[in-house]
Amino acid sequence: MTTTQGAEGAERASATSAALAEPVEPVGRGWTASLSLANGAIWVGWFGPLQILLASQAEDFAPGTGMSKETLLAWVAGAGALVSLAANPFFGALSDRTTSRWGRRTPWIVAGAAGGALSLLLLAGASGLWTMVAGWCLVQLALNAAFAAITAAVPDRVPRLQRGSVGGWLGVAQILGVVGGTGLATAVGGVGAGYAACAAFTLLGVLPYVLRHKDLRLAVEERPVWSARSFLTGFWLSPRRYPDLGWAWLTRFLINLSNALVLLYLLYYLRDRLDYSDPEQGVLILTAVYSVTLMATVVVSGVWSDRVCRRKPFVKWSGVLMAAATAMMAAWQTWPGAIVASAVLGIGFGVFTSVDFALMTDVLPKALDRGKDLGVINVANALPQVMAPALAAPIVTYLGGYPVLYLVSAVIGLAGAVLVGRIRGVD
Repeated sequence: MTTTQGAEGAERASATSAALAEPVEPVGRGWTASLSLANGAIWVGWFGPLQILLASQAEDFAPGTGMSKETLLAWVAGAGALVSLAANPFFGALSDRTTSRWGRRTPWIVAGAAGGALSLLLLAGASGLWTMVAGWCLVQLALNAAFAAITAAVPDRVPRLQRGSVGGWLGVAQILGVVGGTGLATAVGGVGAGYAACAAFTLLGVLPYVLRHKDLRLAVEERPVWSARSFLTGFWLSPRRYPDLGWAWLTRFLINLSNALVLLYLLYYLRDRLDYSDPEQGVLILTAVYSVTLMATVVVSGVWSDRVCRRKPFVKWSGVLMAAATAMMAAWQTWPGAIVASAVLGIGFGVFTSVDFALMTDVLPKALDRGKDLGVINVANALPQVMAPALAAPIVTYLGGYPVLYLVSAVIGLAGAVLVGRIRGVD
């Protein structure tokens, strides 16, 4: 073996060990900040449409379809969430197997953000139900490719006892993305301009991370031999074989389903139940209140969880608090009640966002499949978006309206909090 060949072999071994080994070196503030910005940019692309733009288009198009605006929005949101359900683990698995010179995750972050921005611009030109469905599905497909790669970068690079704090900053970015997307959609004037603003921010927001931080490379020889059967069957993670992962997935699913039921019809709740004079502005105010209280707890709780080396108590009691806030919306249906409930919900979700993310990374089975496994876990975020419209529409229309909807949401969230105790391998 020549000296050059030996150096190349050592470089490959080093790259392989770095990509698949459990990380031990703490990440710096610059890495955390740029990854958080990229994460927030993806949430801008999601929530500008979800909070304002899709609802506005649904209201415009509903008279020509024979459906109510609530039902039309449910069809669009549900179809997009169904795409997200498959796209996140699929692109996570592809990024696990990527051996490009730019690393495993970076190519998918760039391609996903660019595709998402283009899809948002296409959605701006939607002319009815089916073009709305197609456009939103493309947005979900592309942005989930980027989101899967961004999420997998954390267990790739962050030591276990730093993941709570990093998860906290990602949570801050997430809620700023929700607020930023809502604000852009509201402030720029018009549906088309709102989509264009969200598209631009989504694309620009990922650039600092991909340009400033070199991704870890997977050596070609470490990539699993391709087999369609093994690729497809790999998405099934047996709860019997991995019980902690199964219980952690279920708790996340239930709490996110509860949250999805609260958010889906918020604009219509303010307009039709509370008779609020400017419901779009009301959504922005409630989102801002929620965001302030969330940001007051999301980083602090993550750091605290890292220091005491415990996850479950934080996740459990945050779920209980969120259930209480949702029950408040069922019992106290006034504008002041909505503000108080939003504040309490933000406190609980801030704790949940950072610590549950760290808990999830603690129960991952294999380093080689981090992206795919986190994608399967993220199904617990996407599946509630599919189920929420199917549950919420008949409840609001036929089974008691918004008081019953929020009471059902509270019970579901409380169940998720209780089941955290079933996780055994994490304190």
